[in-house]
Amino acid sequence: MFDLFTSMPEQAATWSADVDWLNDLITNLSVFFTVTLTGAMIYLGVKYRKKSEDQEVAYITHNAMLETVWTVVPTIICAVMFVYGIISYKEMRTPPSSAIEINVDAYSWRWDFTYPGGKKSTNTLVVPLGQPIRLIMTSHDVIHSFFIPAMRVKEDVYQGNYSYLWFEPIKLGEFHIFCAEYCGLQHSAMIGKVKVVTQEEYEDYLVDRKAGDAPQLSPAEAGKVLYTEKTCNTCHSLDGSQTLGPSFKGLFASKERKLADGTVVPIDENYIRESILQPQAKMVEGFSPIMPAFEGQLSEEDIANLIAYLKTL
Repeated sequence: MFDLFTSMPEQAATWSADVDWLNDLITNLSVFFTVTLTGAMIYLGVKYRKKSEDQEVAYITHNAMLETVWTVVPTIICAVMFVYGIISYKEMRTPPSSAIEINVDAYSWRWDFTYPGGKKSTNTLVVPLGQPIRLIMTSHDVIHSFFIPAMRVKEDVYQGNYSYLWFEPIKLGEFHIFCAEYCGLQHSAMIGKVKVVTQEEYEDYLVDRKAGDAPQLSPAEAGKVLYTEKTCNTCHSLDGSQTLGPSFKGLFASKERKLADGTVVPIDENYIRESILQPQAKMVEGFSPIMPAFEGQLSEEDIANLIAYLKTL
C-alpha cells in the first residue's frame, strides 16, 4: 500500500513489509475516515443550518440503513485488521527451532551480547544474513526496552526475568539499536547497532581473538562445569534415570512439565531460572521439596550458562 502519511525506516527483516503494510492500512484508513466524516459534518452543518427564526426545523430520529452501514462496515474493517495483526503477531512471537540464540544483558547504559561460542561484544550485535536470530534478554538494573526499528522488533527487558524477541535479517549492513524505555540520566546514549554480515564473516567473527588470548569456554561448556561444581549431578541425572530430582535429559525437548498441584507449565528459560533460584515455587509432580535455593549464590551469567548447557542435553 502507498505510504501517504508515514516515513518508516528501511525494511531489514522478513516481516518488515507486512508490519509496514498493516501500519499503513490503519493510518490511511484513519485519515480517510477522519477527513470524510469531518468534512461531511461541516458540509451538512453549513448546508442545513437554520437561516431564520421562523424557519421550520426537521427532526430526524434515526435511519436504520445508515445506522446499519456505519456499524457493520467499521466492524468488518476492525475484524480484518485484528485477524491480520494476530497472524503477524503469532509469527513474530514464534521463533523457528533453528534460530541462533544470543543472550542480551542490559545495563545502564549499554547492551552486552553473548554468542553461542562464548564470544562477547558490547553495543554491537553481529548476526548472519538470512538466519533467524532469537535474543534472550535480561536487565541487571532498571527496565530497558530493546528496539531495532529496521527489524520492526521491540521488547521490554526486566531485571530477574527473561524476555524474548526474534527476527531474520534480509539485508546486509548496519542498523540502529535503541533503548525505548526511559532508564535514567544517560538513556539517550544507550545506543547500539546490529551488524548483518555474511555467514562466513559471522563465523570468522565468532572465533576472532586478540593474539595471546586464552580460548574461552562457550556458555554451554561453562554450564557443564557448573553442573558439577554446584553438585547438580548429585540429584539430577543426565541419562533419564530418576534420583532425588527430575532428570535433565531432554529437558527442553519435552516442552512442558506437570507440577505437584496438577498444573502444566512450559519449559523455557524463565522456568529454569526460577527453579534454580526458588526451587520450591513450582514443584515437579512426584518429587519432594528438598532442593536448596541458589539465590545469591549464582550470577546472571552462571544461570545463563547452566540454561545453555541444559539445552544441549
